[in-house]
Amino acid sequence: MSNTAWQHVLLARHPKRPTSRVLIETLFDDFIELHGDRAFSDDKSIIGGLATLNGVTVTIIAEEKGTSTQDKIAHNFGMPHPEGYRKALRLMKQAEKFKRPIVTIIDTPGAYPGLGAEERGQAQAIAFNLQEMMGLKVPVLVIVLSEGGSGGALAIGVGDHVMMFEHAIYSILSPEGFASILFKDAKQAEHAASLMKLTATDLYNFKIIDEIIPEGPGLHESKEGLFNLKSALSRNLTQLLTEKIGIITQKRYQKYRQMGVFLEGANVEHTQD
Repeated sequence: MSNTAWQHVLLARHPKRPTSRVLIETLFDDFIELHGDRAFSDDKSIIGGLATLNGVTVTIIAEEKGTSTQDKIAHNFGMPHPEGYRKALRLMKQAEKFKRPIVTIIDTPGAYPGLGAEERGQAQAIAFNLQEMMGLKVPVLVIVLSEGGSGGALAIGVGDHVMMFEHAIYSILSPEGFASILFKDAKQAEHAASLMKLTATDLYNFKIIDEIIPEGPGLHESKEGLFNLKSALSRNLTQLLTEKIGIITQKRYQKYRQMGVFLEGANVEHTQD
């Protein structure tokens, strides 16, 4: 029997579910972390740097929630500030300069909504990342690890191949936020989740993601998902490295253009129904 949308939400938020740092340590070799946006500060909710995958040097950019209470606070529960997104973009442009493929790992309830973040240009930082990622002249692989919330996820989510774990969620905002807006009651989050089409299967059918990574009972119980991800990463990186970069960027542009047309058509059909 398949899980309900709310069960996927609970699995995605399981306290023992691996964070991005665990994925990096498990799947990649020789990780060297780089810091700072060269303008304001080093946002620990986004970690990034260099590593190797099957001998190929890549740039990794990941949203990190932390594990212990103190660690979660240090990483702001995986909610980036604008300087985090600017750090991410700095590393993306560095990867482009040195012709390194990019791997991003999405795991955030959303961008941090605080006053300071807004004053420092949160929306602009997200929008600029979207614009720049569309034209990056290196392959970009995207992994949705647990939660992918709104622009906080999209800011590192434009890629040539988007993979999503079976029990992850990816949506315009949290079910609690959706319920607060639609029903004026955050306690109706479970019902909201059933309406939001936030599961991997939903998003694959909508062509938002390209591949679902099976994880068995959940990443907190089994390493099956990590092995499956390593295989998918290796396969897709190898394939992308055989293509000319001009073709890759053209396919990326067309992919997101077609995605918009598809979603617009689906929305019209839903409205008519």
